[in-house]
Amino acid sequence: MHTPSDDADRQRDAGSVPSPAVRHVSLNLNVRGMGPSATLAVKALCRARVDRGERVFDFGLGQSPFPVPAPVVEALRLAAKEKDYLPVEGLPLLREAVAAFHRREDGMEARPDGVLVGPGSKELMFLLQIAYYGEIILRSPCWVSYLPQAQIVGRRNTLIPTQFDAGWKITPALLEETLTAANDHGRPRLLILNYPANPTGHTYTAEDLQGLAEVARKFELILLSDEIYAQTHFTDEHVSIARYYPERTIVSSGLSKWCGAGGWRLGTFCFPPELDWLRAAMAAVASETYTSVCAPIQYAAVQAFRGGAEIEHYLSRTRRILASLSAQCVDRIRAGGIRVHPSTGAFYLFPDFTPLAPRLAARGIHDSTTLCQRLLEATGVAILPGAAFGRPAEELTARLSYVDFDGAAAIEASARPEADIDAVVQRHCHRVLEGVDRLTDWASADRA
Repeated sequence: MHTPSDDADRQRDAGSVPSPAVRHVSLNLNVRGMGPSATLAVKALCRARVDRGERVFDFGLGQSPFPVPAPVVEALRLAAKEKDYLPVEGLPLLREAVAAFHRREDGMEARPDGVLVGPGSKELMFLLQIAYYGEIILRSPCWVSYLPQAQIVGRRNTLIPTQFDAGWKITPALLEETLTAANDHGRPRLLILNYPANPTGHTYTAEDLQGLAEVARKFELILLSDEIYAQTHFTDEHVSIARYYPERTIVSSGLSKWCGAGGWRLGTFCFPPELDWLRAAMAAVASETYTSVCAPIQYAAVQAFRGGAEIEHYLSRTRRILASLSAQCVDRIRAGGIRVHPSTGAFYLFPDFTPLAPRLAARGIHDSTTLCQRLLEATGVAILPGAAFGRPAEELTARLSYVDFDGAAAIEASARPEADIDAVVQRHCHRVLEGVDRLTDWASADRA
């Protein structure tokens, strides 16, 4: 029987390029039709528009605007000569520093032997889904790569839809309802929690986490607690669910958000003893894929996780800037008739344009993707549609990442404790505020 693969074999033997149809059927079923990550795609789109001389307000990719702290940069300079392959689990000094970091910051009983270092927490999350054979449970809205990773690996997944009125948070009651409805208590399942959250900027209280931990224990879930934004909590009051469910919680961290070093690509997972079997399996897969993380970066990361007075001062200033900027953006968005919750950490807002739905519908806008496309075309403001974060396509939500400003200048201006932080933000984050004003003016306008 003739098959497309026969065509592919003949074309390969003849040295020709397979037709588009043949190339399509040659792809893994799990990646057919998959495009680039929405965050990276919008960044490329913004770059292209800037290259054409257009003015863009880039609120798409969630990249920290702040420079890497000076002590960490100096540590990298000193480590530039390091060239040897390091252990796949990570540099022992770094694993010790990461464990001490979690003991100090999160009250965890973290062990160096329980730490796994990878080329970004994103890669570690992917390896986790390869190594763990179970269902992945996510809340909606969720970070753009959780669901695609599960689909690439072929994992069964469940989205728990949250609502605006609940602050976009999973409640213990909602989690228990979802798990009970599945009617399969013994199924292996992994719940991913992210807080402070991408894309909403919310976080969970200690009471919230205690309730979620009780449900997780009842259903014997494994938790991946994605705490990459923990150090950005505006009031430095982050609480980890590992305090309440230590036996089956993996805590994820890294350098990309609180340390401003996204391009350095270093992430960490911290495992409890009960999950050492899973850490070992991930390390085995890592040994056959990336081998080890860049040596100089690992040596520099030791300084980052050890902290110190200068890094604490850096974090204090970045938190003050982000808190003020977030509040000013919320005020302007709400003044335009758009619903939005204040954020408590990270650098995201998740506005809901539903109150403006009749005006937007009159302009032919009925879904979040069209909303964001038209907004960019008309104003140069780039945000991401709620559909990219697991929300229904017709829901008029979007993620706004308020990072399009000179973080180094803002930090310098806020160095003095007596500095008027709102004035600093208005001066050094004016592009963000102007972009938000453009967004609200456009969305609330009465025009066809």
